Amino acid sequence: MPYVDSNVFLFPVIYRAEDVEEARRAKSFLLKIARGEVEAYTSTITWDEVVWVIRKIFNFELSLEQGRRFLEFPNLKFLSVKKSTVFVAHKLLERYRLKPRDALHAAVAIENGLTEIVSYDRDFDVLKELKRIEP
Repeated sequence: MPYVDSNVFLFPVIYRAEDVEEARRAKSFLLKIARGEVEAYTSTITWDEVVWVIRKIFNFELSLEQGRRFLEFPNLKFLSVKKSTVFVAHKLLERYRLKPRDALHAAVAIENGLTEIVSYDRDFDVLKELKRIEP
């Protein structure tokens, strides 16, 4: 049961699957989740990141549309960020010098007993607690 990082949701929106291999693979992986073939988790902060990045790159209207699609994504389980999660994230910042948002994603996964993170972000490779896999 993997934790899914925001870039997996973003690649198929930002790039054409026909042109960018990572977008094609991300889209295929997301379809597996939607069909119930893969049990997957993400956190509530992923919504923030998806909406913000799409708004920055494209426009407000598309960010609203994609934010709603993300919230209604079939079979995707959402995990919360609690105060204890932020403490775990801070320890990860100290230990691995991650970016704060990456530390939060990792902390949510770790706190919920997940051992894999699906992401194109190689910054997660330094973590001993999680194994990064690409879609």
